[in-house]
Amino acid sequence: MITAISFVFFTGLVAVVAWLRTHNDDQETSSGYFLAGRSLSWFVVGGSLLLTNLSTEQLVGLNGGAYRNGMIVMAWEVWSALSIILMAVVFLPRYLKSGITTIPQFLNLRYGPQTRTFTSVIFLASIVLNVLPFVLLTGSEFMISVFDVPSIIGTTNKPINLALVCSLLAIVGGCYAVFGGLKAVAVSDTVNGIGLVIGGLLIPILGLSYIGGGSMTSGVTLLTESYPERLSSLGDRSSDIPWETLLTGMTLITTYYWCTNQGIVQRTLASRNLAEGQKGVLFAAFMKLAGPLYLVLPGIIAWHIAFGTDQAPPQGADAAYGYLVNLVLPEWAVGFFAATIFGAILSSFNSFLNSGCTLFSIDLYKGVINKQAQDSQVVKTGKLFGIVMVPVSVVLALVLSPFAETGLFNLMKSIAAVLNIPLLAIVFMGIVSKRTPAVAANFALLAGIIFQSFFGIGMGNTLFGLEMHWLHLAAVNFTLLIALMTVMRFINPLPEPFEQKYSEDVDITPWALAKPLGLAIVVLITAMYLGMWAKFGITPGAQLAAEYDQLHPPVAATD
Repeated sequence: MITAISFVFFTGLVAVVAWLRTHNDDQETSSGYFLAGRSLSWFVVGGSLLLTNLSTEQLVGLNGGAYRNGMIVMAWEVWSALSIILMAVVFLPRYLKSGITTIPQFLNLRYGPQTRTFTSVIFLASIVLNVLPFVLLTGSEFMISVFDVPSIIGTTNKPINLALVCSLLAIVGGCYAVFGGLKAVAVSDTVNGIGLVIGGLLIPILGLSYIGGGSMTSGVTLLTESYPERLSSLGDRSSDIPWETLLTGMTLITTYYWCTNQGIVQRTLASRNLAEGQKGVLFAAFMKLAGPLYLVLPGIIAWHIAFGTDQAPPQGADAAYGYLVNLVLPEWAVGFFAATIFGAILSSFNSFLNSGCTLFSIDLYKGVINKQAQDSQVVKTGKLFGIVMVPVSVVLALVLSPFAETGLFNLMKSIAAVLNIPLLAIVFMGIVSKRTPAVAANFALLAGIIFQSFFGIGMGNTLFGLEMHWLHLAAVNFTLLIALMTVMRFINPLPEPFEQKYSEDVDITPWALAKPLGLAIVVLITAMYLGMWAKFGITPGAQLAAEYDQLHPPVAATD
């Protein structure tokens, strides 16, 4: 009963705060609905960025990766702060100068309508097929476990339980995204973020006390003295993330995500001015440095419990986070914690659903189908698209669920890389080169997708007989695309260099401290990596894999 009451209270509190902050806002114009009237403060921008990024994929996936591979997976958090800094000082000033609502609009200004339409379809397909069902599926699996849904509804039928929870998540998230617009999404993200920081940090604190026999200090000592290689920030070539990949594909993938991904970038485009946007983005970058505490450390603590005690291990790496939560969280806190996780799941779903509505209505409906559409028609079309996508997302999640145990999510990551690198390449070239023609961008999109699909998925990350890490292959693809567009730029340059015009939609006076603070964060990242490397050395990936196999012996293949 206490669990249910605390869950309903916090979830209801978020809804009330979001309603109070948004019920008088103008939702009839494109700017009001899709960009919150360009009114977001730095704190809301930063909070929404963090919560849109954070869902069960990170809580379960990164902690599962840490359980198996150690601290090296912190790269997805800490190293990404470098890309967020790039967003603040390089990309965001250019986006706000043009007054865009979507990234394809920026590409339209730079390359033309054909590139805009092509990229809109790619972005939208990625959200509909590769994000929304995945968020619902992973989120539902976690919530079913936390609330023991089978005992509540009286059936162990997995499809029924999954359909029920997926529908609940989709309906609640859809209400924020469809009826509240971007501001309701951003405000709810910020409130949920406060709860998630509290709840998320509670797990490693209690976990350290658990392995330390009631003393958190003893728990820290155990982690640093027993198997210290699990705390190294850098991995060797047998690791899941070799240190060299930080300098190649890791930087590119995180730059795509934080600088060109519509679902992430859209809340920065709603900043009231450039200075506020830069403050919010750099706030998110700084907070990323704390990510390992609640997204990586719990997985390492879970491994110490499983490997060093008589406690039965979790059922695989992805169960590590829930395993630790069930061991250390007191009953009174379960409802509050479940509400914060529920909020994180909703945040990712409603944010990307809202971005899907934006892409469809702005770029495809008004950009292609009905170019004379009024603002009210565009907003109405966006809402209708969102309403349709709610049940479609649930159906897709249920259709994909039987394949979850056979490598579906790894395949989805590979498919995402197929789209991410070409999109990043044409945005990057559009910024650094003023005379690259549209034909170069369009050809690069096609060539990049074919390259990553063939050599990445088809050939198993093998390039002409040379097997390589998928992040290295992504870097090879990016380099070749830049070279291709450069050659085409010199063969057939634009007659006149592209000149970006100032739309005057928002003040683009930069924040005076943006670059100094960005540099300070770079110094902190460098110190973290070098300090952990000096103390704990290089992670021996093969050794960690052998220890994992000792706890979880591979299932023998059967004929």
